Amino acid sequence: MKRLALTLAAILLMSNAPAAPVLHNPLVPQRADPHVTLHSDGYYYFTATVPEYDRIELRRAKDLNDLGRAEVKTIWRQHATGPMGAHIWAPEIHHIDGKWYVYFTAGQAEKPWEIRLYVLENASANPFQGEWIERGQLKTGWETFSLDATTFIVGKQRYLAWTQRPPALDKQLTAIYLAKMDTPLSITGPAVMLSQPELAWEKIGFDVNEAPAALVKHGRVFMTYSASKTDANYAMGLLTADAGADLMNPASWKKSPTPVFVSSAENGQYGPGHNAFTTTPDGKTDILLYHARNYRDIQGDPLHDPNRNTRAQPIQWRVDGTPDFGVPVADQPRQGAGVDKKQRLNDSGIK
Repeated sequence: MKRLALTLAAILLMSNAPAAPVLHNPLVPQRADPHVTLHSDGYYYFTATVPEYDRIELRRAKDLNDLGRAEVKTIWRQHATGPMGAHIWAPEIHHIDGKWYVYFTAGQAEKPWEIRLYVLENASANPFQGEWIERGQLKTGWETFSLDATTFIVGKQRYLAWTQRPPALDKQLTAIYLAKMDTPLSITGPAVMLSQPELAWEKIGFDVNEAPAALVKHGRVFMTYSASKTDANYAMGLLTADAGADLMNPASWKKSPTPVFVSSAENGQYGPGHNAFTTTPDGKTDILLYHARNYRDIQGDPLHDPNRNTRAQPIQWRVDGTPDFGVPVADQPRQGAGVDKKQRLNDSGIK
């Protein structure tokens, strides 16, 4: 009966669905691992990985289409030595209990692959003002390669989901972990592994599950993640659990056997992934935010190719209440309002 009620609710929602917003992709050139928070002041607060991997930027706009031309403020730079000195990746901005937090990934200046999770905090109502304070490493319970932290609430409980190499494992793989949070800076209790690379599509180039993002909708928790090498093989997977289930029990989660969002040669989009979720300002349409390149072949290491562009498109909902991400849509720049090459390069810090 519960599933029938959810299905009927989904049908009603689809029949009353508003017109899909027009999004002019790419939203922000040369910005990977995008994240956006739609705040109560009507602004989308956006941050992402910059190509130089050396700083955290913030921008805001009341229309997603305006993010590419919005004011850019650098709120933090990497350290010259020691921890937080290299590989500044995947920042996410969240407003929690009246304060702003940025969760991000960083390596050590002398050991750039000694990568861990860190947090910045700002008590100002406006994150463009006030002081961003380093709150140090977000401890996960063991010390291995870890990245891509995100946080979300189900009911009254806040959770942290992230990527980490399992403890005492010789094999070079990354998995998705989940833990309850007792403060915005810490987890409580042991973490549980929700997913590791097991399927063929998750193990192309590298054995990778990374970049979790949660969408709570229709009585379920949908957690996307990205897998494989960060070239045209990069793709999104999906874990699903009932919102009322014990989310700390891995058995509560079901993994989709095939990727749910993959490259589209027809539309000229390759390696879509490391996504986030938001909505239109009225909250009526769910939006998928992600990065992709508009070419397949990459010269050299994909990690050093700067052209992962931030993109967005509406999410469709099936009658059973599950998301249909479709395929990455073709570029649709806003006529007469595109960001020219010179401006893109200056904006990224490349002179």
